Amino acid sequence: MTLTAPPATAGSVPEGSRVSVIAQVGALLASVVDGVRFGQLEDAEAVAVLAALEGLGRKVDGARLRATTDIGVRAETDLGNGSLAYQNGCRNRVEFITQLAGISGREAKRRLKLGETAVERTPLGLPIPARYPVIADGLTRGELGVESAEIIASTLTALQGKVLPDDIDRVERALVATATGAITPETAGLPGAGIRFAPDVLRAQAMEWQARLDPDGTAPNDDVTEAKSTLTFGLLRNGLYPLRADVTPELRGIMDTLFDTYLSARSRTPMFRPTESLDGSTDGATLDGIDEADGNTERFSADPSSAEQYSGDTRFDGDRRTAGEKRADMLRDVFQAAARDPKILIMGAGAPIVMIHVNATDLDNDRGVGWIDGVEAPSACAG
Repeated sequence: MTLTAPPATAGSVPEGSRVSVIAQVGALLASVVDGVRFGQLEDAEAVAVLAALEGLGRKVDGARLRATTDIGVRAETDLGNGSLAYQNGCRNRVEFITQLAGISGREAKRRLKLGETAVERTPLGLPIPARYPVIADGLTRGELGVESAEIIASTLTALQGKVLPDDIDRVERALVATATGAITPETAGLPGAGIRFAPDVLRAQAMEWQARLDPDGTAPNDDVTEAKSTLTFGLLRNGLYPLRADVTPELRGIMDTLFDTYLSARSRTPMFRPTESLDGSTDGATLDGIDEADGNTERFSADPSSAEQYSGDTRFDGDRRTAGEKRADMLRDVFQAAARDPKILIMGAGAPIVMIHVNATDLDNDRGVGWIDGVEAPSACAG
């Protein structure tokens, strides 16, 4: 399908035909995308297609945000019988938008929240400029993604009333430039200037700006209100105990040091193999590459003939565990190593041990279940 009299600029499109033009553009895009065989593209073409689609998606997302914000203003419940929500039998603007757009209430609230600060609104026919005009401009141009815009807007809102307006403007320009890959006076000469940063990296930079400009809001000085790490167990469910934990940035960094080392895409998956305990028996598994004597880590063997560590496939080492399962195994090994440490606190006559009660018949047959002291859930004892 071809566009009928494609407009030179958006402003030249007659009011009555804008909906039909948008529909034609959508049909044209659908016909093009449906004909793309993504798995058969050359690498360079596949990369270019994804980049083009993401650019188009940002443009559409910015327009959807502005449209949702406009509908939200028209559907305000405080307008009484004249509101769109009332006219369409809805209780409020969120309910109306969810039915109209086919999105969740959460997504509708997300758009409305961002629209309050990053979209020009006309609640009573008079335009109200966006609170954060640089974000608004980036969204309109399709250079700034909605996720990045949310990160920047929430950071600026948290700084409102705590720093000077000039500082907020400077942070807004710097973060938008970081998210779009633009070079501005705020980013010129900095590492990574001119490179579009993904939202995860942008979030870290936003936290740095907030910490520098408002250190008291980031790290409370009062010992009573200072955040502390906690860990608790939930009730048994589906054979598993849910773990609830909140950790400080310092503890998160310590944990990530271990996890990232063995979950890195550049290293092969760590394998857990039985090792001898202090009494010579095999009771547990240790993480390959860790020397129990001094805790030093060693590089994995690159010898493909090692069947214990390597399957022979240069792309896969045979370990099908998920990243979460690997982290759990790492924690188990850390606790087992700590329990065998000669410097561990003595409980009674010796180091702490796990007591398991099992029926003698089940034990002889290598099947059945056992019970751990203090844990109400049974443990399989199949050999």
